[in-house]
Amino acid sequence: MKIIIALLLIGAVVSLFSGLFFLVKDPSDKNRTVKALTWRVIFCVALVAAIGLMLLTGQLQLNPTPHP
Repeated sequence: MKIIIALLLIGAVVSLFSGLFFLVKDPSDKNRTVKALTWRVIFCVALVAAIGLMLLTGQLQLNPTPHP
């Protein structure tokens, strides 16, 4: 399940940089920047949902606070 988290993080970073590339280098009016950043939002929402689902089902554990 941690692979899913890693893939969603990689997807978010790739779409972020592709949006930056389209913003700087793309002279056309095809709204590719908006599409790339929309995919980034979708990846981030899916990431939060996956982490929440994994926490609820017990597949992912939170680190307890260490005792001194």
